[in-house]
Amino acid sequence: MSNHATTNPGRPIRVLVAKVGLDGHDRGARVIATALRDAGMEVIYTGLRQTPEMVVNAALQEDVDAIGISILSGAHMTVFPRIIQLMQTKGMDDVLLTGGGIIPEEDRGQLQQLGVGTLFPPGTPTAEIATYITDWVRTHRDF
Repeated sequence: MSNHATTNPGRPIRVLVAKVGLDGHDRGARVIATALRDAGMEVIYTGLRQTPEMVVNAALQEDVDAIGISILSGAHMTVFPRIIQLMQTKGMDDVLLTGGGIIPEEDRGQLQQLGVGTLFPPGTPTAEIATYITDWVRTHRDF
């Protein structure tokens, strides 16, 4: 099996992709989910209108390596800190929280200081996102 997104032969990287809040557009999230699957990852897509609690609980149940949040609603400064807080409470220190959408650079910097991974603006090549997740998981997860 020569799959580049696999850190050990028996287990692909598992990523949960979610839309949080009232943002009703999920085309971008679906494109990312498909691209990550094409890169050999196992993707759990939770769909629209998730709460931070729903996302973190699903990530725990699915034993994911990474959580990807797609957000266009402008609520990123409440959503990402809440998810990071819940992840820390549940001891998910080796799970990547990443995402993308319309997030100003200044806000991206603040969120990264809280422990959020790289946040990708619209138009980022999907291969770049898949590579980032793969590299992060290989560096931070203990398989």
